[in-house]
Amino acid sequence: MPPEDWLLTAAERGNPHTDLPTWCSGNTAEPLIHGKTYFSRLMAEVERLEAGDHLLFTDWRGDPDELVADDGPTIAELFAAAARRGVVVKGLLWRSHLDKLAYSEEENRNLGDAIREAGGEVLLDQRVRRGGSHHQKLVVLRHPGRPERDVAFVGGIDLCHSRRDDADHHGDQQAVRMAAAYGPTPPWHDVQLELRGPVVGALDLTFRERWCDPAPLDQHGPISTAMDKLKHADLHADRMPPQPPDPPPCGPMTVQVLRTYPAMRPRYGFAPLGEQTVARGYTKAIKRARRLIYLEDQYLWSAEVAQLFAEALQANPELHLIAVVPRHPDVDGAFALPPNQVGREQAIDLCRHAAADRVHIFDLENTAGTPIYVHAKVCVVDDVWCSVGSDNFNRRSWTHDSELSCAVLDTTPDERDPRDPAGLGDGARRFPRELRLALMREHLDTEEDKDLLDPVSAVRRMTAAAEALRDWSDGGRRGPRPPGRLIPHSTERLPWFQRAWATPAYRLIYDPDGRPWRDRRAGRW
Repeated sequence: MPPEDWLLTAAERGNPHTDLPTWCSGNTAEPLIHGKTYFSRLMAEVERLEAGDHLLFTDWRGDPDELVADDGPTIAELFAAAARRGVVVKGLLWRSHLDKLAYSEEENRNLGDAIREAGGEVLLDQRVRRGGSHHQKLVVLRHPGRPERDVAFVGGIDLCHSRRDDADHHGDQQAVRMAAAYGPTPPWHDVQLELRGPVVGALDLTFRERWCDPAPLDQHGPISTAMDKLKHADLHADRMPPQPPDPPPCGPMTVQVLRTYPAMRPRYGFAPLGEQTVARGYTKAIKRARRLIYLEDQYLWSAEVAQLFAEALQANPELHLIAVVPRHPDVDGAFALPPNQVGREQAIDLCRHAAADRVHIFDLENTAGTPIYVHAKVCVVDDVWCSVGSDNFNRRSWTHDSELSCAVLDTTPDERDPRDPAGLGDGARRFPRELRLALMREHLDTEEDKDLLDPVSAVRRMTAAAEALRDWSDGGRRGPRPPGRLIPHSTERLPWFQRAWATPAYRLIYDPDGRPWRDRRAGRW
């Protein structure tokens, strides 16, 4: 199977201004499902770092007091201890909006201060479009002279409150405030990738491109600049140590780093017209789908994104779409809620209009009946191609904010039937199939793969389990609770007077477009 059948070629990436490789062969990847799993692995790897090693990270939000284990340390303590050992610690946190708007400016600033006091350097980075954010979640650990130890973590899990949940989904005791339906400790479902091999070098370069970009960190007005100076913020990046050579090949996986950077001024030096390899990578893979697209997503918004699924469903009469999404948006409120609702309603309606009997949307709840907030950003196509990252299926993630994802092709065939579900000769591959099965097993609360390998039987099993749990709940929860966590997801059409204002608010504020005007007019990513 040639990688270019599924992955973007150099020409298709469309950004000649970066030195990022087209893709990287010879890697290993492991999915870390749940925040507790990821934080435990991260802690073990950071504590192995020695003087002269590198710890590089980017994030949307970082809470200095977030525990990485039940008895500590906190994120700030873990990273600060590394800096005191002589590890080169560099971080890029989104500068964020004000805490009064339910964002995290002070938390990000405090985490940076704690690491800086220990000898590291963390910058608050506001090099984004108006209303945009840096949404990448990346940690790169390098060991100059010992490249076999190099590792990187990419995915949807921030270094902050609410993320450290586990398979029981009772939530993180250090919780962020969310919609009331999720309770005081919102159950949280998320996924991160652990990567080893040459791709670690590509992710190191992704960090360095942002770090070394000469544009000012704070671009949004004299007031914010004055506040930064008043609080003695570090506004100038120190020089990075030389980038170590890429780690040697260590596994069977080809990994392609996918990113979103918007078109903006001042321009990114490494992406002066922006970069939409996230959108382009998904578009190429989904157009090749024949039997099953399995995805988990926080939003599943945008008519432009839904149209991609709709066209694939119309062109392939045996193709099914399974999507696992949150039951409710993460916010309540008369003004915040309708724009969140209208975007998903439009996207799901468009997909169902294309193939109502082949579109299967589910949400999740724990054994207590509390909805689980789905924050994962995962896509598996025909058990051949898969992606895990920070980007959601919406226009904001594909064009407007900074995002980072990794698409994985495994050269190892999976010999279980069906061996070639798509019928294109590619054959099922071990890593994407195992990722899909692991997520389905969790949602079905089972350890068996029975009826899950074949796409059609997997759809039937998930649908039956979801309908049984829904009927039990609607029937007063009498008798034993059916196994599983899946519930059929339902959307509610807003009345016309709410749609009248919520639709433009959704498109302009919640799901904006970061493409150049010529690309918007042409309808291309």
